[in-house]
Amino acid sequence: MIKVYGIKTCGSYKKGVKYFNDNEIEITTFDLKQTVPTKEEMEKYHKLSGLEIKKFFNASGKLYRDLDMKNKYKTMDVDDIYELLSNNGMLIKRPLVIFGEVVLVGFNEKKYNQIWKK
Repeated sequence: MIKVYGIKTCGSYKKGVKYFNDNEIEITTFDLKQTVPTKEEMEKYHKLSGLEIKKFFNASGKLYRDLDMKNKYKTMDVDDIYELLSNNGMLIKRPLVIFGEVVLVGFNEKKYNQIWKK
């Protein structure tokens, strides 16, 4: 099962969902306003992704700016960041795609093609 987390009005999320629909790939979608990954899931996704934690932040979002996360996250313990993300879906970069051991953050057609167009 492919899980796709996002917000229906987000352009990147729409591109991700459109990609899967256009390629007839079945997905399960989750609205980050209602269903946010747990702290434990965020930790797991971060570790599986191999990405820096800052890549999980929606850096263009209002909440990110309002909380001054650009500077704040640098002094935070990673465990506290998982907690923060799991309590604030609007802080998570979209789409967040989970496919087994594969975790993708943001829409990147080239990466999607490498995984799903073999």
